Amino acid sequence: MPRIVPIPYQKLVHVLEMEGFALVREKGDHMIFSKPGILRPLVVPRYDALPVFIIKNVLRTAQISRERYLELLQRI
Repeated sequence: MPRIVPIPYQKLVHVLEMEGFALVREKGDHMIFSKPGILRPLVVPRYDALPVFIIKNVLRTAQISRERYLELLQRI
């Protein structure tokens, strides 16, 4: 299985939008996404290369599996 590697924040935003998340608000360098059924909002910082630990935390909170993430990432 491929590893999760750092990616630009725009790609992660695309993945979240494909999963049904919507941008609720922005504060400084942070974008906040939400979706009905998900308890906590997702915070995505605007980094050129998002570190792997941030990607994993967002995926865990969004309840997106590693396989689904990699599948969506290939579509972009």
